[in-house]
Formats: sequence, C-alpha cells, structure tokens
Amino acid sequence: MTSNGPIGSTGEREVGVVISGSLSQGVQVRLARTRSVEDIAVGAYVSIDGQFDRSFGMITDIRLESIDRSVETIVSDLDDPFVSDVLEGTAYYGIVDVLPTLIIDPATGESRPVRTVPRHFSRVVDAKMDDIKSVFGEEDKTHLGIGQPLAMENVDIVLDLKKVAERSVGVFGKSGTGKTFLVRQLLAGLVKSREAGVLVFDMHNEYGWAGTDRERARQVKGLKQLFGSRVVVLTLDKAASDRRGVPTDGEIRISHSEIEPEDIEALSEALSLTDAGRQLPYRLHRKYGNKWFTEFLALDGDGMAELRNEIGEHEGTMQALQRRLRAFDRFGFITKDSGSGSVRSIVDYLQKGMSVVLEFGQYGRHELAYMLAANLLTRRIHDQYVSRSERAMGEAGEEPAPLVIAVEESHKFLSRSIASQAIFGTIAREDRKHGVTLLVVDQRPSSIHDEVLSQIGTKLVCLLDSERDIEAILAGMSERSKLRNVLARLESRQQALLMGDALPMPVVVQTREYGSAESYAAFSITDAIESSAAFAQERDELFN
Repeated sequence: MTSNGPIGSTGEREVGVVISGSLSQGVQVRLARTRSVEDIAVGAYVSIDGQFDRSFGMITDIRLESIDRSVETIVSDLDDPFVSDVLEGTAYYGIVDVLPTLIIDPATGESRPVRTVPRHFSRVVDAKMDDIKSVFGEEDKTHLGIGQPLAMENVDIVLDLKKVAERSVGVFGKSGTGKTFLVRQLLAGLVKSREAGVLVFDMHNEYGWAGTDRERARQVKGLKQLFGSRVVVLTLDKAASDRRGVPTDGEIRISHSEIEPEDIEALSEALSLTDAGRQLPYRLHRKYGNKWFTEFLALDGDGMAELRNEIGEHEGTMQALQRRLRAFDRFGFITKDSGSGSVRSIVDYLQKGMSVVLEFGQYGRHELAYMLAANLLTRRIHDQYVSRSERAMGEAGEEPAPLVIAVEESHKFLSRSIASQAIFGTIAREDRKHGVTLLVVDQRPSSIHDEVLSQIGTKLVCLLDSERDIEAILAGMSERSKLRNVLARLESRQQALLMGDALPMPVVVQTREYGSAESYAAFSITDAIESSAAFAQERDELFN
C-alpha cells in the first residue's frame, strides 16, 4: 500500500533512487515503494543527493514499468490486495524522469550549472523550501514574486526585474489562460522597482485605470490605481474612456504631417499593398514633403491623372493606395492639424521616470488603427531614444532611462513578412542597445519571426494547444524535448512555464492571484501618490 512517502529527520520526503540517465537526457528515478505515481506531478522539483554534490532538477515525465512482460499476464490475480501489494514496487514500479539543471553547494548554498550526473542509487527527495529559496532567491525591491512552484504553497518563485528589463520579454499562451494577469503583475513589478519605465499599448483597455477579471465577474485595479502619479493614462478615444468612467491624463492625436512612408510600409500586409503600392508613399513624400498624406487624399480624378503623368505611376496603383489610406481619416485620433506634439509629451513623461499607458478605446477593435498608432508612436519614440543614447556616448548628455514597450497581439508587428519593416523588429534585434526593449504578448508565437523569438531573453508561457506554437517557443533550447512534455501538460488557467535570463532555470508555477486587497498590497509603495498638484501642472503644460 502506497503512502505519501516517509519523512526523515530532515523533513525530506523520498521520491526514489537514480537507476540510469545521461547529461543530455536527464536521469531516470525508480519510484520508492512508499510513493504513488499519482502523488508525482510533471513540473515539480526534486533534489538529488549525489556522492559529492546535491543536484536540483525538474520532473519532466512519469511512466509505469514492469520487470518482465510475462508479469502482465497475471492481472486477474491483482484483485487480491495481498498480491497487488507484493507486486507493486517490485514486479511493477514507477519511473520518474528528472532533468537536473543546477548543483547546489552544500557549504555556501550557491548554485552552478550541472556538468555531470549523479551516481547510481543516489537518493532523490522532494525539493525543500530552502532549496527553492537558495536557487531562485527571495522577493525584494528588484525581484518580483510571480507564483508558487507546483506542490509547494509557502514559497514564491521570483523574477529578476533588472534582467527582465535588459532584454525583451514575452508572455505567451492561448486565449483564457491568464496572460493578461501575468502581464499586469510584470508591469506592476517594473513600475514599483523603477528598473525601467513602461509604455503600454493597451489594445483592450486592461492596464491603465482598471481591468476585468472575467472568471470572477469583477474589475481589478490597473497601474494608475496602484501607483498614482507614477503612471500616466493617455487615450486615443476620450469618449470611450468617459463612457467607462475612466479618468485619463490626456488625449493622443496623430496629424497627417506625422504619417511618414515608413509607417505605411510597415502596414503593407494589413493594407494588402503591392510592391509598387509600398514604394508609392516614398515617391509622394519626395514631391509633397510632410504634406504628402493630405495632398494625396485630396486629389480628384483630374489631379490623379496629372500626378500619374508627372511621376509615371500606374493609375490603378495610385487609386488603390488612396482608397486604403482614406480609411485612416475615419479614425477620430487622426487630424489634419500640423504637429500634434504627442510623441514629445510621451517622451517627456518617460524621461521624468513615469510610465505611460495608452488606451485605444473603440480603436482596439480596428487592426489598422492599432497598428498605425503603435508603430508610428514607437518609431518616433525609438528615434528619440537613439538620439539621446548617441549623445550620451559622446558625453553630451545623460543616458535615457530604460524603457520596456508592451504590445499585445505582437505577431501583427513581428511576423516573418513584416518584422524587417516594422520598428518592433528593429528593437527586438537591437537587444537593449539604446535602452529600449519589448514586452510581447501573444497567443500565436509561431506567427512571430524566429529571429525575433530568439532575441527574447525571458519567456512566461501559459498553455498552448498548437504543436507549432510549442516548437516555436522551445526552438534552440537544449532541454526542449523534456520541456515540451512539461509545457503540453500545463493546466488551462493560472499555470505557466517560466524560463530565460530572469531565472536560474526553467520552472512551472501556479501564478499569483491578482485582484484582492492582499495582492494589491504586494505592490504598495510609499511615494505612489506624489504631489498631485505638481503632476497636474506638468500634465496641463504638456497637453495644453
């Protein structure tokens, strides 16, 4: 009869002993007679006591074995409890696959990568709380508690926020798995720690003032309610914000004169432009300068014919581009006024140590509106950061504050066909060169260019139901065959596989709850509501 396993004087619960394995494939552990396979979970952690070192690893698979196939013919006799008890653990037994990742120094508690395997019959036990803390560290100003390891309730896995901000980070998972809650906590951790400012393109209006917990049918606090004047909420759709009763700090407008040919080229796939159609805005810009967008949309039939004769372009190409660009004028945030100053205001906020959430209101449902605003604003903000970074290299100014730009449905900007044209692909490839990185959020990672995925330093992955998506996430990882099994068996909500620079090793967590007073307290700061009068004055100066 199996039990929960013996607990020794050290409080360790035995799992079994090592019987075989390799450095590349991990080790196989024969389950102790006192443990049931039903008590073991893929993704849980164990410690292995070798002859000289203590290894730390993840359970990646569980299977049933027997000593001889002929034993399988006596199944009819197993109705006798005595017979089944004798055979279980001897003729029939469980095998647990473990992927050792780190060696823990018993003297100092420090960890280092595994370079060998434990010897035969090394004892394997459930990981203890002290092991988890020794490997992953504890929550502090620059380390964010993100969730608890499987089967352990009183210890948190933490992310190193400094490393999160140094390279791009990705949050992936199919719809309904809890990506938004992970993103909220990640953004809140960055704002609280001040390791980086954040600019959030809030497609679904979830991160600014308040978001939605659909499972519990309630609203949850956004960044503005948590951090007060550290966060600025701007909107492209003031009317929608007013209808929702959401306070905002300003409106963003994009003028015709701010739309450049590069912005249209980045949308060429969404606009279904031909090669000639992609190049036409550049030719128009050479003729009309910054007024090219306004002048081109104003052309009537005679004007179009005259322009066709002047630049030698096919009239069908010109008419097709004009029809597609006229769709932009239906967006209320597009104006004919010159120079909106929106980019300057956003950069000013960011350089003052604030974070910015840009709500899209109704325009979040319009792919073209979302892509145009996110790409255009990011390209200009990135230009500002490049300029400031280069001046700092020449000792003519200060380094710009690190910036993490969060973008939802990121495959729209980072697909194989447009990643080379969109500014988001440039930022991902530059890899923190100018102090700007990405937080990409997507349910279809296989649609993102593999070169971009390879530049993502930390990945937080909820359940994915497509083999292509799983393969894309694990591409290039030495442990991918083992982690594929772990990733495929995540629960449908509030579980995630975390891996990359911000952690010492891959780990499966039950993600933290978000929405209760206790969860908000984890992000409390003493200076969140800083001089509201001073903030209001700065806001009015920027938007009036």
